[in-house]
Amino acid sequence: MTQGVGVVGLYVRDTDEALVFYVEKLGFRVHTDVRNGDFRWLTVQHPDQPSFQLGLFTPGPPTLDAATAQSLKEMVAKGAMPPLVLDVDDCRGAYARMRGLGVEFTQEPIDRYGNVDAGFRDPSGNGWKMIQSRR
Repeated sequence: MTQGVGVVGLYVRDTDEALVFYVEKLGFRVHTDVRNGDFRWLTVQHPDQPSFQLGLFTPGPPTLDAATAQSLKEMVAKGAMPPLVLDVDDCRGAYARMRGLGVEFTQEPIDRYGNVDAGFRDPSGNGWKMIQSRR
């Protein structure tokens, strides 16, 4: 019997840069940070979701060859990967706080379909939607 999804990987340009962003700007905490040679297994988790981890991985060996890794880095930088969704209680408040911390927003909070949502990017170019759902 399965227990569900435990880790979802996200390609980032630089794991140290991503770590600072996700911990200091989004409020995630480090779950695992181990190295084996050049390979680093780095996962963070939202404090309200202890059973789920977001893996911050740099594309490359041992899973990808150099050409494929470079292509992926370019796609991420262009914002071509599917967006992730961050649920928040107060989209406008989170927007103001995160913008004050230097988060790059691609869309200011707007009312849409009974929700409030905004868009932002991490330092690698990964797109996020931040959604305050009607409850």
